Amino acid sequence: MTKKITAGLEDYIEAISNKINQYGKVRPIDLSKELNVSRASVSEALKRLSELGYINYGRYGIISITDLGKKAAESVIERHTLLHYFLQNILWLDENEASDNACKIEHVISYNLLKNLKKFVEYNKKNPEFSLKFKDTLKNQ
Repeated sequence: MTKKITAGLEDYIEAISNKINQYGKVRPIDLSKELNVSRASVSEALKRLSELGYINYGRYGIISITDLGKKAAESVIERHTLLHYFLQNILWLDENEASDNACKIEHVISYNLLKNLKKFVEYNKKNPEFSLKFKDTLKNQ
């Protein structure tokens, strides 16, 4: 059984996955810049993720993601994407506010809330008039 990783480590695994998908590789310095953290913080996080089996990492080396890490990253990215869509396209927050809040909520959302939110978003995509009416009420406030 795998251990649940912290919100901070989820941010790292998400960033690692995104960088690998975008550039084919990721280095510790890339994560330091992306997450705006010190190299020492990156080293500690990578060591912990490696110990837990989420990544393969040798000091100063290129980072690779394991199957376990890919699964964890997919979960975080799915939560983030769903929350971002909901916040931006249903609650009508601007891009930055939607992204910032999605980053925070993705780590604490319960399975039940996520499941129901996913159903709500799917319903809204088929019936967008609800969120459009809601948008109109926001304009009138």
